[in-house]
Amino acid sequence: APPIAPTAQAAQATDPYLWLEDVGAKRSLDWVEAQNARSLKVLEGDPRYAPLHAQALELAEAKDRIPRPDFIGGEVFNFWQDADHVRGVWRATSVADYAAVTPDWRTVLDLDALSKAQGANWVWKGVTCQRPAETRCLLSLSDGGEDAVTVREFDLSTGRFVDGGFDLSHSKQDVDWIDRDTLILARDWGPGTMTASGYPFVVKVLHRGQALREAATVVRGEPTDQVGTSPHTLVDGDGHRAIVITRGVTFFEFQHYLVTDHGAMRLALPSKSTVEDLVAGRLIVSLRQAWTPAPGGATFPTGSVVSLDLAAASADPEHLSPTLIWSPGPREALGDVGATRNRLMVTTLDNVKGRAWVFTPIEAGWSKAPLALPDDSAIDLIATSDRDDQAYLQAQSFLTPTTLWLSDGWSGSLSKVKSLPPKFDASNLVTEQFEAISKDGTKVPYFVVHRRGLRYDGANPTLLYAYGGFEVSMTPSYSAGIGKLWLERGGVYVLANIRGGGEFGPAWHEAALNVNRQRAYDDFAAVGRDLISRKITSPRRLGIRGGSNGGLLMGVEFEQHPELWNAVIIDVPLLDMLRFEQIAAGASWVGEYGSVSDPTQRAFLASISPYNNLKSGVAYPEPFIFTTTKDDRVGPVHARKFAALMAAMGLPYLYYENTEGGHSAGANLREAARTQALEMTYLTMKLMD
Repeated sequence: APPIAPTAQAAQATDPYLWLEDVGAKRSLDWVEAQNARSLKVLEGDPRYAPLHAQALELAEAKDRIPRPDFIGGEVFNFWQDADHVRGVWRATSVADYAAVTPDWRTVLDLDALSKAQGANWVWKGVTCQRPAETRCLLSLSDGGEDAVTVREFDLSTGRFVDGGFDLSHSKQDVDWIDRDTLILARDWGPGTMTASGYPFVVKVLHRGQALREAATVVRGEPTDQVGTSPHTLVDGDGHRAIVITRGVTFFEFQHYLVTDHGAMRLALPSKSTVEDLVAGRLIVSLRQAWTPAPGGATFPTGSVVSLDLAAASADPEHLSPTLIWSPGPREALGDVGATRNRLMVTTLDNVKGRAWVFTPIEAGWSKAPLALPDDSAIDLIATSDRDDQAYLQAQSFLTPTTLWLSDGWSGSLSKVKSLPPKFDASNLVTEQFEAISKDGTKVPYFVVHRRGLRYDGANPTLLYAYGGFEVSMTPSYSAGIGKLWLERGGVYVLANIRGGGEFGPAWHEAALNVNRQRAYDDFAAVGRDLISRKITSPRRLGIRGGSNGGLLMGVEFEQHPELWNAVIIDVPLLDMLRFEQIAAGASWVGEYGSVSDPTQRAFLASISPYNNLKSGVAYPEPFIFTTTKDDRVGPVHARKFAALMAAMGLPYLYYENTEGGHSAGANLREAARTQALEMTYLTMKLMD
């Protein structure tokens, strides 16, 4: 860990609940067990919990959900969980058969059987297959859901783990293939190879049969980097290959290296950029800052997508000549970017409404064609094929069930593949979009989903959700749980697009960075007040919810405006902002929040830190605080200490810590359903009674 600034040392010395930072200590776990018992007695003892839990579990384990597709080796693969497959199965079928009502799935790996045989609680964390053959894959499995994984080589042709194959022990790690017998990877290589935030910064090449200690270093970041360094191999339909290494100096600033025959060469890209993919020998790069590659030359605006000739960049990585692919308008923002065999698929937001485009490389640059997907929907790129120009895209809205579309970029055709059956009665529901005026005059859009003919009398139970950080966009989504367990029962649901997110591009995010973060908190409060002034709801009937960075948002709103809410759900949160750099992966987020080592930034963090601003004698609403023991990203520490401090002050609260699940609601569907039922029971008690 880096040296602790003197100001933080003072906070540490006076912190009576530091012992709860020892996550797995008996004393800590005994405290968790007592807290869980007390809160579960209240929530699970409520007569409405059992039916809510039954509904949540039925929705979670329903077999008519759309299986999320992934193209591998010319087939469609899917990871699936249901009542019969609690931990899940990895399975495959043909593209044609996937479109059938009931595809003929072939089980590739049964995670329940594997967990039972090995005495572990394996949680699926993804797969990376060697291209273009895609018969050998690297499977990432987590024991309990944490970000650290074990990586093992799997042979798709035999359906078995490879005897004596690549087997990478438990670590936070990023790995990809160079060829069938060679990997490029970043992991914990031993003392001094991980950053303070717990991510690897040394990238090495490992040949089949070598021990980890024999791997050769390709690129080294620095232990002071806020994130880590990771490799990625890009392959296009013409067989061009690019091995790109990205060094995360901060969460938003990177150095990009291209591995050539002469070693790793740094690309002269702006620090706020991302190498996205490879099409027709052209590297695809997204920009989060304006870029003028040559003095006096053209400037590419913030939020644009550009391409670089791979051969030219390899020959002269210091002098790059980009070509514009797409640039945003004043209310537009970039969404997803992905390559098929010959084309580039891009999704965008236009005033928080989804759009999708197909870009084709031509001699003079790129041609552009829109995809005629439903308007007023969120559009997500789900999977792209490197064998042809097919891609799966998903469209959804608050009230329209998710629909999966197959695009053929070669012919321009678009066909509906699957639609989720309605999971709740939306016949009497409507969606509206309003704007609130924040403290500094900024217009902040938000969506409201409610029953038709709503009475504007301030008596409507309302749940307000937001995130407001890390350039993450909050878009309309079809939630069976929200619909069935909240909207159908008379609740109102609100999604706020506050600053800090990416709904209007990088500038919307950067407006609430670091010491300017109060703007996001002011935006959220403004939406709450606007809901009250419109008499959609009232403080008695208004509840709020957020997780992770959104959990910090909830902690701040809980303290800054206790008069506005009667229910506050604080999920997997950051709350101790004077020690967040010392907890789990907290040091990686200095680019977002600032650092206590900077006096100005520390002063701001001290002013908003929920753990450090809690006061006895204030009429706070009773919050529901949720976290997970296995969370190695944010960690359960913030939630634990905040609850312990509330207890010491005699303030009412409910607390539940799931012992599995990582930085999510649970390690499997059953745990996630239980968490949702607990939260809905809490909201019912606070807002509907």
